[in-house]
Amino acid sequence: MPNKELLSHEQTLEYIKQSKEGDEKATAELVERNYALVKSIAKRFFGRGIEAEDLIQIGCLGLIKAIKNYDSSFNVRFSTYAVPMIAGEIKRFLRDDGMIKVSRSVKEKSAIVFSANDTLKKELGRDPTVEEISSRTGISAEDIAVATEAVKAPLSIYQPAFDEDNSKTLIMDTVVGDMGEMIDRIAIKEILSRLEPQERKLIFLRFFKDKTQTEIAEIIGISQVQVSRLITKTLKKIKSFSE
Repeated sequence: MPNKELLSHEQTLEYIKQSKEGDEKATAELVERNYALVKSIAKRFFGRGIEAEDLIQIGCLGLIKAIKNYDSSFNVRFSTYAVPMIAGEIKRFLRDDGMIKVSRSVKEKSAIVFSANDTLKKELGRDPTVEEISSRTGISAEDIAVATEAVKAPLSIYQPAFDEDNSKTLIMDTVVGDMGEMIDRIAIKEILSRLEPQERKLIFLRFFKDKTQTEIAEIIGISQVQVSRLITKTLKKIKSFSE
């Protein structure tokens, strides 16, 4: 679809008015004039196993919803209002209809778990433990783990390989060799995502940056003995993931 010149705010309002009155040509014109906006938002989600054109089409559905729901009394430009609706529609598609299917019961449990987590975090002034969430919701620790992991978006090879603030390395940049090695790399990313921030940093510095325990101690601000103990503990934790 060729990009057309953007409409003025007044023209947009007129087309929205006509669209709400049932004028399909006005709706189509709005979609065409805002196609570049939809495409720019859809690009954020490329590389997740879904065809780019499919994501753009889903984004257009979000745009149409924005057209139907927009009201000039919102006191924001239509494009500003439409952006979160376009992104939200794509996110819902990836979450609910993407490559990984999640049962309704698991989704419902995940909603309960996340709600309880937010409530407990406010009450306790810290992140609650799994046991505390389990006690509040009546959901077992095992089911909590399944529910929270199941609704996570699939890993993209376009994601940063590590969580370092200045890291520009993507997962795809670390993939070399055959498919088996690529799968191993993605598995490493998945394992790292299950660690606490400090644990991830320790593993990153020690095994990906080849820092000594003394150097790590200086970077993090703890003793070399503490670094040694934490690395040993983290490696045991990683091993437990496969048991």
